[in-house]
Amino acid sequence: MNQPLAEALTHLRMGNQTFLINFYQDHRDHFARWARRHHQLELASAHEALRAVLIDFYDQVIDGRLTKLPPDLRAYLYGMGREQIETVKTTAALPVVEASRRQHLLGVFGQMGNDCQQVLMYFYFRGYNFEKVAGKMGFANATVARLQKASCLRKLIELRGRAADGALPGAAAAPPAV
Repeated sequence: MNQPLAEALTHLRMGNQTFLINFYQDHRDHFARWARRHHQLELASAHEALRAVLIDFYDQVIDGRLTKLPPDLRAYLYGMGREQIETVKTTAALPVVEASRRQHLLGVFGQMGNDCQQVLMYFYFRGYNFEKVAGKMGFANATVARLQKASCLRKLIELRGRAADGALPGAAAAPPAV
């Protein structure tokens, strides 16, 4: 069974997603039952969670973070699903002030350019180092990526300050920082 999995990894790296599609079709009902039993998740939410996990898994393979398939792929993907579900539940249970602050920051983040959004997402949410960010963004080296990240972070802070002052069109005043 190891050989087909190794072939699947090679196919995924070449962009062939048939393995993921087949995995989704074969396991979505079981994953939904598992998610309902262990996390009280509805059917549609469980299916969406599995799709998100498979996309994250694909990204790991393409980015080179995953160089060989785990011995028990289903357990690995279900573990990723558990982490994602718990993250969503934690975010949903935020206090109103924190949820409002995050929503405001997300709105300001959406006003930034695509390049800045990508750099910050790669660095803060994907955990990429500066060399990896440079490679993904097509920068000359890690120093350029570091400088770009710093510039984008300054822009985000500046936009947030302007939005709090009401200087941005359509921007509501920021909730008080807690």
